[in-house]
Amino acid sequence: MIEINLLPGARKQKRSRSAAFDFGAVFSGLAARIRDPFLIAAAASMVLAILAVGGMYLYQSRKASALTEHETKATQDSTRYASVIAQRRAAEEGRDSVVRQINVIRAIDGTRYVWPHILDEVSRALTPYTWLKSLGQTSAVSGLSPEVEAGLGAGDSKNKTKLEAKADSDAVAASQLSFRIVGQTIDIQALTRFIAQLEASPWIENVVLLKSENVTVQPGNKEAIEFTLDMKLQKPDSSAIRRVPLSVAVR
Repeated sequence: MIEINLLPGARKQKRSRSAAFDFGAVFSGLAARIRDPFLIAAAASMVLAILAVGGMYLYQSRKASALTEHETKATQDSTRYASVIAQRRAAEEGRDSVVRQINVIRAIDGTRYVWPHILDEVSRALTPYTWLKSLGQTSAVSGLSPEVEAGLGAGDSKNKTKLEAKADSDAVAASQLSFRIVGQTIDIQALTRFIAQLEASPWIENVVLLKSENVTVQPGNKEAIEFTLDMKLQKPDSSAIRRVPLSVAVR
């Protein structure tokens, strides 16, 4: 059957095929579930977990930023002071080298005037009516290097065996100068004073009378006492050493 719409603009009302959505039922069901204590505990736990994770994230972020800033500053300081440290090490190495050279020079120069000091002290202690026949060294000539005499080899003592260390100590002990005086006198009291004055010298120690015997001296066939003295050189105190300037006139 054909129907014709004679009223333009008139629309036929369509039936609503879908039923209306009931929001009240949904909210009432949700309100009933919210009253469940387990659901409330789960929601609260989730909220606390989110807050804890957020707080830890912020704390770790701030700590990482602070550590990064500290590392950057430390790197800048290290770069800034690297040249200063290198210059200081170079200065220390130069100072140690100069100290070693000075010690070697002192070891060499320290034995330069040994015999002039010995002759000066012996002549100062010599008493009247006493004369000398010989004065000579009785100890072995030291074969130690100036470095060992200056004590620069002590740094290698850890790598040495006991026998090597003992050999070095024996060599240093043997390097002490000892000498002998053979002389004559006509007065035993003069000999006693001579020995006492040698002992009083700051350069001489351990004066020992080895022997004394009566001899006949020429000319005149006069009787005298010949004696033999052994002694050692000792290092005097700094107060006993006098240094005077040396000036040489150049023409």
